[in-house]
Amino acid sequence: MIPKELFKKVRRIEIVTRSLVENLFSGEYHSTFKGRGMEFDQVREYMEGDDVRAIDWNVTARMNRPFVKEFVEERELVVMLAVDLSASSDFGTARNFKSEIAAEICSLLAFSAIKNNDKVGLLLFTDRVEKYLKPQKGKKHVLRVIRELLFYRPDGKGTDLNTGLDQLNHVLKRRSVIFLVSDFLKRPADRLLRVTNKRHDLVAVRISDRREHDLPNVGYAEFEDAETGERMFVSTGSETFRERYRLYAGHEERALHAQFRSAGVDLIDVTTESGYVDPLVQFFQKRVRRRGR
Repeated sequence: MIPKELFKKVRRIEIVTRSLVENLFSGEYHSTFKGRGMEFDQVREYMEGDDVRAIDWNVTARMNRPFVKEFVEERELVVMLAVDLSASSDFGTARNFKSEIAAEICSLLAFSAIKNNDKVGLLLFTDRVEKYLKPQKGKKHVLRVIRELLFYRPDGKGTDLNTGLDQLNHVLKRRSVIFLVSDFLKRPADRLLRVTNKRHDLVAVRISDRREHDLPNVGYAEFEDAETGERMFVSTGSETFRERYRLYAGHEERALHAQFRSAGVDLIDVTTESGYVDPLVQFFQKRVRRRGR
């Protein structure tokens, strides 16, 4: 029996995200991810105007006349939602915690996927693999995905993106679309990022909070690392300290963007303050324009 509070939260996210899918994202998703590959269908006799590169030379040799291969667009996709549940995700100083925004984004992507008749899977990880749901179709499965996103309580607190990527490369036997959702306060290994993006279509979704790069002046304050428990007192009244904080955060952000650019991975930036709808729409539109080139 699902507790009433849990059911209400799942139902709220379902209503919000399904509405966005119906009114905004359905066409964008389909246009972005349709036909991610081609699969062999049959051979037929060569006709004038056919691309000679499609000639099947083995069949041609056996039949003593030219035959060409025909391919059809692969319609069914596997969409894997890989979500970082480390302790830093339970932070937010604006509308929601990062973990709550991650749940809504993943719900939106999941409903978009099943509307397109695609399979959806889920991987939850921290510094270890926490939970894996095999890709499946259907609303019932998506609702289970949402429940896990909202209410799963991880054993680990730390972050190890490499563990998550390793697991995906191990369990996904066919090319898939992977949405890697994290705050990326720690970066993955360059080589693993490249390998994963070569095998699959990897898209990074970064959720950040403004206080992670810009501190207010609140005098002396105690800071605690959510993942390690380490604490320190600092004077936020010091302009020098706040400037150093901004410079460090800016350096880390530029390094992250450079890493993903170098690996050919799209990065969607979402904040706890401004919401996720516009960044996702811009990502879909960018992908559609790229396909049209």
